[in-house]
Amino acid sequence: MTLPSDALRDAIGQTRDKWGWFVALGVLLLIFGGIAFGNLFIATVASVYVVGWLMLMAGVIEIIHAFGVKTWGRFFYWLLSGLLYAVAGFFAFDNPLLASAVLTLLLAIALVASGLLRSWVAFSHRPQQGWGWLLAAGIITILLGLMIALGWPVNSLWVLGLFLAIDLVFQGWSFIAIGLALKR
Repeated sequence: MTLPSDALRDAIGQTRDKWGWFVALGVLLLIFGGIAFGNLFIATVASVYVVGWLMLMAGVIEIIHAFGVKTWGRFFYWLLSGLLYAVAGFFAFDNPLLASAVLTLLLAIALVASGLLRSWVAFSHRPQQGWGWLLAAGIITILLGLMIALGWPVNSLWVLGLFLAIDLVFQGWSFIAIGLALKR
């Protein structure tokens, strides 16, 4: 019987041989991140298309799932939910600029809500060490959400692309760091 530490050691050993693939993927993600930074508008449209495809696929899966449930109430729930997802996915393809405006506004609302929640959790854990860092993160998240909301709808042409570019760059550096760590 293998212990969990042995299984982890074996997995790391097998992955260590593939360190070059991690570095190559990281470099590729960095290149894509640089391209996205070069044209934030196209990156925004690309991210809207990705969200549209995901919503369309989720809608199809939920519609298929609707035919597998036993009761009429659940059937109509899953069918309606799947149709709404599919319509939203088609909407993203039909008018990506309007979809980017809606997604940017939802992002701003989510950031403000998340920042408020983080701040509340920080205040509720005030006597504990490190609560100030959580409060700072909450305040920064609230400010970011408010900045996006105050610049809306004009900034919806580039905000999603900027977030995509930043994510690609950080993911690229992460994969490079993992690959180089595996090489050692």
